[in-house]
Amino acid sequence: MSFVDWDRVYMLNIVGKRKIFYTFSALLIGAGIFSIAFWGLHFGIDFKGGSLIEIEFARIAPDVQAVKVNLVGLNLGDAAVQPIGEKSLIIRMKDLDENAHQQVLQSLKLMGDSEEKKFDSVGPVVGEELKSRAYLAIITVLFLIVIYIAFAFRKVSRPVASWKYGVAAIIALFHDVFIPTGIFSVLGHYLGVEIDLLFVTGLLTILGFSVHDTIVVFDRIRENLRKGAGKSFEETVNVSINQTITRSINTSLTVFLALLAIYIFGGASIKYFALLLMLGVFFGTYSSIFVASSILVTWEAWRQKRIAQRLTR
Repeated sequence: MSFVDWDRVYMLNIVGKRKIFYTFSALLIGAGIFSIAFWGLHFGIDFKGGSLIEIEFARIAPDVQAVKVNLVGLNLGDAAVQPIGEKSLIIRMKDLDENAHQQVLQSLKLMGDSEEKKFDSVGPVVGEELKSRAYLAIITVLFLIVIYIAFAFRKVSRPVASWKYGVAAIIALFHDVFIPTGIFSVLGHYLGVEIDLLFVTGLLTILGFSVHDTIVVFDRIRENLRKGAGKSFEETVNVSINQTITRSINTSLTVFLALLAIYIFGGASIKYFALLLMLGVFFGTYSSIFVASSILVTWEAWRQKRIAQRLTR
C-alpha cells in the first residue's frame, strides 16, 4: 500500500461525523437565541446614552450599596455601581451635565479620599446613531466577504458552484459571531457585562480572523479538486480538512494564549474585550474545521439526491 493510502487510513473522518458538529452548534445557537430573546443585550452608554465615571479611592473602595444610597440623595436617577479591584468603582448613570458631574464627585469624596480616572458622557441620540452604524458595519463586512470569496473561487465551479463557498463562509461567520454574542447576553444578565463599541470592534476582528481560517481550508479543497484527490467530493473535503487542521489549531492556539495573558494580567477595561476575542478564536477555529466545509458537502449531497430523484421518476 502506498504512503498516501496509509495517510488516508489514519485520517480523521470529520466530514462523516458532521451531524454531531451541526447538533453541537445548533444547541449553542439555540441557547444564544433564548438568551437574547428573553434577556436581550446589555447595551452600554455608547449605544443607549448616559454617563460613566471611574473613580479610584486611596484605600479600599466603599460598599457598593452604600455608594448607591449616597447617590440617591442627589436626585439624579438610578446608578449602576460596579467594583473594579479593591480600590476602584465604575458608576453608570443617566447623561450628566457638568454641574451634576461635580455633585457626584463631591458626594463620593465624602465617602473617602478619591480621584476620578475616567468620565464619559454620550447623549441618547448619539447612542442610537452609533448602534445603527455598528449594525451597518457588520452587515457591510459580511456582504463584502461573500463577494470576495465568490470572486476568489470563481474558477472552481465543479461540483460545487463558487458562490456556495461564500454562502458557507457566511453561515460559519454567523455561527462565530452569534455564539459569543449569546454568551455575552448571559454575562450581561448575570454580571452586568455591557455591549459597547469595543465589543463591535471585537466582532469585526472575529469576522476577519474566522474568514481567514475558513479560506485556508477552502483553498486546500480547491487545490485537491484540481489534483483529483479523493474518490468523491466528501472525501476530497475530508482530506483537505485533515491537511490543514494542524496549522489551524496551532495558529489559533498561539493567538488564544496571547489573549488569555491579556485577560488575566490586563486591565479591567479590556478584560471582556479579550474574553470576546478568545471566544471568537475558539469558535472560529471550530467552525472552520467542523462546520464550514461540511456545509459544502451537505449542500452537494442534497443536490445529488435531487438529481437521483428526478432520474427515477
